[in-house]
Amino acid sequence: MTLYTPMPLELVLEGWSDGQEPMIEVEYGALRMLLTPVAPGVGKLVRLVSAPLDAYLLPAFEPGKLIYFGAASSNAVAGTPSIDDGERGL
Repeated sequence: MTLYTPMPLELVLEGWSDGQEPMIEVEYGALRMLLTPVAPGVGKLVRLVSAPLDAYLLPAFEPGKLIYFGAASSNAVAGTPSIDDGERGL
């Protein structure tokens, strides 16, 4: 890999060797997404791995959104996105 940049190499590669947070892959219907666990049954969306094209435009599936899955979805706060929110329009 060749990298041309006016920035010092130490700044560009800062954090490169740090380990990444563990991620889990959740599949729900036609959606497959990569989540970083936050709490039991709750994950922060990293990216959609595979989904219908319409799902990529839904605000409920923006990176960084909290996704409720598993048994914790019954305790979800009203107005927060869950896996079920994205399936309505698909």
